[in-house]
Amino acid sequence: MRRKPGTLVPIEVSILSAGVSLALGGSPEFHGYAVARELKEREEARRLTAHGTLYRALGRLEEAGLLLSRLEDPEVAAAEQRPRRRLYHVTAEGEAALATEQARAAAAQPQLRRQGAAS
Repeated sequence: MRRKPGTLVPIEVSILSAGVSLALGGSPEFHGYAVARELKEREEARRLTAHGTLYRALGRLEEAGLLLSRLEDPEVAAAEQRPRRRLYHVTAEGEAALATEQARAAAAQPQLRRQGAAS
């Protein structure tokens, strides 16, 4: 999908929305599997075709400053007998970008309805 300058592609909007939702639910940091699960529950995985798609999008969002990440404490992972996770959180810039995209989508809805009614 081609991106217009200054916009997010749909999976990026979905990730930011899921990250904000997880934070509001008491989980300010999330790992890839948690956001994939959230996307699946919320959107029936329409935007998530493969985990590689998810992790590439997470990387793009981090490069753009919309997410920050860190590796979790190795002792936590060892105590749970699993590999360390990369933990993400949505930045203030990410929240602003999400709000902008949601406003664009809301503004486009009446226009789409009018076009549909005219056909």
